[in-house]
Amino acid sequence: MSDRIAAHELLVNELVNLQDSSTQKVVAYFFKTGEGQYGHGDKFLGIKVPVVRSTIKPYIHKIASEEVEHLLRSEYHEVRLAGLLVWVAQYKKLKDEAARKKIVDLFLRNTQYVNSWDLVDLSCEYIVGEYLLDKPADLLFTLAKSENLWEQRIAIVSTLTFIRKGRFEDTLALCEGFLDHQHDLIHKASGWCLREIGKRDETVLRRFLAQHAHVMPRTMLRYSIEKMGEADRRFFMEAKARSITLRTN
Repeated sequence: MSDRIAAHELLVNELVNLQDSSTQKVVAYFFKTGEGQYGHGDKFLGIKVPVVRSTIKPYIHKIASEEVEHLLRSEYHEVRLAGLLVWVAQYKKLKDEAARKKIVDLFLRNTQYVNSWDLVDLSCEYIVGEYLLDKPADLLFTLAKSENLWEQRIAIVSTLTFIRKGRFEDTLALCEGFLDHQHDLIHKASGWCLREIGKRDETVLRRFLAQHAHVMPRTMLRYSIEKMGEADRRFFMEAKARSITLRTN
């Protein structure tokens, strides 16, 4: 057990030794860490994601899944990311349902530390989304009603796994529920997921837009139609501007 405990501490030490002071301020600005912003108070080592990914590789089998919680409680953004990526890698290799559920439960128990859009986006679909792929999505609708912005984003981004398998209904329902959401990080995530649906079945996306384009947050709408032709993009944006209800052909 002592070797396993040492492993997560060694990983932290290795990441701290990789810190790059030349990029710390730039990254902190990018992730909105100023007073009143969503990332206020977060600290960065200035390490790029590919470097974090390569650094965790020797530790994936050395750190027990429950020990990852120590990494998630770090003050450093990249250490929390490292912990989440360890879980993603561990989950991917597991075949046992109980072992997979253990990681899902650990993830859900620690959502307060999955507290930035990149931490959400690089982890939840590969853990929560994969786990729920053959199950009802009730958990996601519960998360969507949370007061926690990041749990709300986990709810919608986790459905990317569903979308890739041709399962759209949960994403559409969640996006409909987020139509009056006030935060652009939810607008962006919802629009992203709608765009992914459209890449696979544009008819489904057009049907959603026909019903909701006139009331969709501008950012959600803009993201969702990004892959459409210029004429279609203009049409739906003008529909938003005119606040009219569209009809499908």
